Amino acid sequence: MLNLYKLPEWFDKCLVNFKIKTTNQLKMKDSTKKIAKFGLFAKGSIYLISGILTLLSALNMGGSKSGKFKVLDFLEKQPLGNVILIVLALGLISYSVWRFIQCFSDPENEGSDTKAKLKRAGFGVSGLIYLALAGLAIKKVVAGGGSSSGGQNYVDTFGPTVITIVFIIIGVALAVKAIFHFKKAYQKKFMDEYSIADLKYHKLAKNAGYFGYYARAVVSGIIAFFFLKAGLYSGQNEIKGTQDAFSFLQDSSYGNILLGLVAAGLACYGIFVVLLSKHKKFD
Repeated sequence: MLNLYKLPEWFDKCLVNFKIKTTNQLKMKDSTKKIAKFGLFAKGSIYLISGILTLLSALNMGGSKSGKFKVLDFLEKQPLGNVILIVLALGLISYSVWRFIQCFSDPENEGSDTKAKLKRAGFGVSGLIYLALAGLAIKKVVAGGGSSSGGQNYVDTFGPTVITIVFIIIGVALAVKAIFHFKKAYQKKFMDEYSIADLKYHKLAKNAGYFGYYARAVVSGIIAFFFLKAGLYSGQNEIKGTQDAFSFLQDSSYGNILLGLVAAGLACYGIFVVLLSKHKKFD
């Protein structure tokens, strides 16, 4: 039987537990924000360096066509290269953690419908990619270098049927990603993720993001084509990435012009992310 005299005591306990739980959630949220911002800065730095090096290559001013993994080779050769790689690796690990949090905990309330689940799955894949990049950076510091390039043939390990299915899935996912980036640039919704209305460089960041998302759409579309082609045609089983997309552009008509435009766009995306990393909105 309910004891009415104990209701105030019960209510007080519930209130205390609620306050403790809420405080812990807020603390976790603050730490998550710091992790996300540090990670975004590291991600933006990768895109910025990749874009600049590739742009210089397109202009015949040195540099080289550089995807994310090639950027590590460049940084390793710089003064204090190992220190830079360690800091970058920590940032990339932070970004991976943020992506995994987005995937499994849904801190931004994406939802649980099919579209949201696919988006959150994409966050998880992104986390794995950047975690691999961080691991390679650490390996370079510990093992003392080695090239980050060089595709591997996984057919002998997993079999052609598995590889075909995996490549087609990746190709479709990248095609969807390309459409998503194009739509985001066209609708100019990418600014909604940041609180920068009162910042002096608001217009610069907006233009850089606009150009950058279009460039990312182009690169993602080309890589999607590579994976779909590799999955649908036997014997073509090399994993290709951003650097191969750059070569594809350069080998086409007006190659250096197209390569230069896309590289400049990726550099702009890097500027956009670096500038706005500390202004990321989380609600």
